Amino acid sequence: MPIFLGCAGWSLPREQWPRFPRQGTHLQRYAACLNAVEINSSFYRPHRPQTYARWAQSVPSGFGFSVKLPRHITHELRLRDCDTALDEFLAQCLQLGDRLGCLLVQLPPSLSYDPIIAGGFFTALRQRFAGPVVLEPRHASWVQADRLLQDYQIGRVAADPPVIADGDAPKGWQGVRYWRLHGSPRIYHSAYETERLCALAEVLRASLEEGIPTWCIFDNTASGHALVDALALQAMLAPQASTCITSSPRHS
Repeated sequence: MPIFLGCAGWSLPREQWPRFPRQGTHLQRYAACLNAVEINSSFYRPHRPQTYARWAQSVPSGFGFSVKLPRHITHELRLRDCDTALDEFLAQCLQLGDRLGCLLVQLPPSLSYDPIIAGGFFTALRQRFAGPVVLEPRHASWVQADRLLQDYQIGRVAADPPVIADGDAPKGWQGVRYWRLHGSPRIYHSAYETERLCALAEVLRASLEEGIPTWCIFDNTASGHALVDALALQAMLAPQASTCITSSPRHS
């Protein structure tokens, strides 16, 4: 079982092109070097089922897509009365077939934990989808949801920077673990230094050794650092990379 490692989106900054094959679409070139990607565009707009099917056909066996639930479900409906919206979304993204590795549910900071609403939503989701699901809540009250997440087999994302208590470690159901690195201290922009990536590599290795499906997605895309950080971490996780040199940062 590999660690699913990649970025939020498969954009290839021009300065990184020499590190990827010259031929193919951006997704094909990206998937030649990394084994996972998080589809964030699904949060903003629907994609046709044929689009998902084409993406699945563009990547090699073993590649994993994580797909972010639409904001219509999480931010507009706020997890209420989502049956129709879930049906529409899943009819689209399930066309990824066995390349669909995980669903990501990211909640707005204003959405507090209500066990009745949350239970109704996850019941509806689980009636339709049995695969891995992770939740990234951003209201402090969701620390109370651990039992519910266990019951519905939902992992809680380890986010950097964390916005809730223990938010930097994967919680909830431990059948899947998912790290989202947004960039710190400047969210979406900051790069990660070598020492930080080395520490993360050790944590990811430990998770994998437990036999747990493990994801790590870099979302610090705004200044183009996500791809560089993902490739650096990939090198650290290679079997021959048994130690890390942490004496100096990679980025100035």
